[in-house]
Amino acid sequence: MKHTTLRRTIALAALTLAVVGCSAQVAPKGPVTMRVGYFPNITHSQALVGVACGDFQKALGSDVTLDVKIFNAGPSVIEALFAGQIDLSYIGPNPAINGYVQSKGEALRVIAGATSGGAAFVVRPDANIAKPEDLAGKNLASTQLGNTQDVALRAYLAEHTRRGAARLSGRAWPQGSRKGRQCPGDAHRQPANP
Repeated sequence: MKHTTLRRTIALAALTLAVVGCSAQVAPKGPVTMRVGYFPNITHSQALVGVACGDFQKALGSDVTLDVKIFNAGPSVIEALFAGQIDLSYIGPNPAINGYVQSKGEALRVIAGATSGGAAFVVRPDANIAKPEDLAGKNLASTQLGNTQDVALRAYLAEHTRRGAARLSGRAWPQGSRKGRQCPGDAHRQPANP
């Protein structure tokens, strides 16, 4: 295996990371609100279960109100962190790295890895895609430009197809559930949904 492929594989193995926004504020005394972001898919199962079962609220105690915010993809999370709209989130490595670099390490800290895997390459049955060569001339899409699935798809295409063989759309899925919605291309890479 090439070293670049191995590095990419290792980097993508930590598909979801817990990221916290940074500020110089002192922790307030008394009741506080913690604004938590996550995606409504299986790669964010810790957040899905922690919120649904009340585990997060129990761990935080009665002085903390949990304010949950749902996101479609990582770049939107980074925007919310930069704008001070959330305090922490589960996010993929690519947007986390981009946010860290853009803010020169001031806006966020990666505090833990949370999951590995969980992405799927979904193909319409009538698109006749069974192997990389079949991607030639096809329209591909990811959940959002610059998110982990988008970067992984671009890396896959660079390694397995000739340049320009497939058209990659920057169109994003609408915020929220994708169930029942038509893919904006012949194939797309998305987080696995429960």
